[in-house]
Parts: sequence; C-alpha cells; structure tokens
Amino acid sequence: MKQSAISSPVTGLTTRILFKKYALLFSVVLISMEVFAGTTLPSRQQIGMFRDSKTCVVFEDGVSLYNAYIKDAVQKYWKSTNYEFIDQTEFSKRKTDSKYSFIVLMDGALDKDPGGIRYSYISLVLGDASGILAKMPEYCSIPLTYSGDNGTDYEYIMPSVVKFMQIHVKNLEKDRLSISLSGLKFYNKSGYKGKVLLLNKEKIAANADSPDKIRKVYPGSFKLLSVTEIQEEVAANESDMLFLFHVGPPQNTGAGKCFEMIFDTEGNLYYYNFRKITNDNADGFNLNDFKKIR
Repeated sequence: MKQSAISSPVTGLTTRILFKKYALLFSVVLISMEVFAGTTLPSRQQIGMFRDSKTCVVFEDGVSLYNAYIKDAVQKYWKSTNYEFIDQTEFSKRKTDSKYSFIVLMDGALDKDPGGIRYSYISLVLGDASGILAKMPEYCSIPLTYSGDNGTDYEYIMPSVVKFMQIHVKNLEKDRLSISLSGLKFYNKSGYKGKVLLLNKEKIAANADSPDKIRKVYPGSFKLLSVTEIQEEVAANESDMLFLFHVGPPQNTGAGKCFEMIFDTEGNLYYYNFRKITNDNADGFNLNDFKKIR
C-alpha cells in the first residue's frame, strides 16, 4: 500500500514546505496584481497574437509635437509588425478588434498618483472587445510626462522607447511570469563599467546635484548636461552611452511620484524605478538611485 505523503514524517515535511513555498508565491502574485491594478497583462495567446497584428500608431488630436516624434521613431525603428498611423476617430472604430495592436498615449494608465497628479504613458496594447482602453491587454507602458505638461524634452527618448517595446514583447514570450512579478524592474542591471551615463542636470535631486556628491557613491563615468546637450549626444548614437530619462510632477508641488529610467540607444532598459515624493525624499534622481546602479 502506497504511504500518504502527509502521514510520512519525511515526505510530509517536504509537502508542508512545498505548500508554504507555493502559498508564498501565490501571495506575491496577488501583490503584483494589486500593484499593477488598472492594467491587463496579456495572456500567452495574446502575446502570440501581437506578431500577427497590424500596429496602429494613434496620433493625438490637433497640432502635437508628440505626433511628429512618434512618427519619426516608428518609421525608422519599428520592425516587428506592419504599421499604420491613425487618428483618434479611426482608433475609436478599431479598438475593439484584436487583429490590431496600438501605440497610444494613455492618461493615468498604471494607477492614481498619491498626490492626485496623473501621468501620460506611451503604451503598446492589443484591441479588446470591451473597447475600454484600461482593459486592453497591455504589453508595455512607459511614463512620458505628467498630464497637462506641454514640454518637449522627451524627443530624444522616443527612438529607444520604440525599440524597447519590441524587445519587451519578445521577453514577454520567454519570461512572462518574471515580468508579471517585477514589472519594468525586471530589467534593472548593476555594473555600468565602460559606459558613460548622461544625466539631465535639471532632473537631479538636491543631494546629488554636483559631480563631487555623485562621485562619493557612484564610481562610473557620467556627464551632467542640459536636455539639448543630451539630445546632441544621443544623436551621435555612441555604443558606450547610457542616458537618464526622468518624469516627475510639476515643479514645487511637493507631492506625487517620480519615475527614473536609464536606456541605451539600442532600446535596452538598464534601470527603472518610481517612488513617492516627500519632503525628505524630494523629486529627482538621487543618491539612492546612484547606489542601486553602481
């Protein structure tokens, strides 16, 4: 007669350990689902559907520099699927059809900011029968600006974002579970040896706003530059170059969240982090961020 695993001292212990292990994993998954509430991670089938979709790049209404930036980047760097540029009216007609994927700006796509500030994300989603943007299977969302920001300092990031979206879908095919648990932090890397990090000097926190402060915690090469200078260096497309992209709330709000991303020109994401802004933890890339990437 086969002995019950639960009644056996040895195998019963193993079973209890396995129960605890899978219970912990299940709780982590639930936490992950809560963190990413408001988004719908695509199933394996929907990830496969992307390859056969036609990607519609949705323009914003009116005159928008975003439209010019995304059009240029897609024409140069989108390789994964056939694509088409459409307006909001056409998007309304097609968004319920899963034969289409969409690159579209989503307002407050991930979750509501604790300071009541909303952010715009450039997102890659699949058409869904609900027709509700927030319910569309979402392959990727990258914070771009806070809502209402008419700034144009994200032009240099567009090529890398378009490349990254395509990299990310391939990684979803291979490692969906890890990405579902970690989000974009799945890509966080350490050791930037041999790379020059370009930093927007306007987006550095007060505790790291000089070369001397940074060098105390970060041993790598870096440059503190203006947005224009970063754009010029990124355009040179040097292989040893990384650059910071920061998204935060309007100046002097003292509330909200900030997002920190580091890309290379090939679309590889090296660092992603976001945090709540407080009086003791002000906006901007700070010394704790530098400590995480050294």
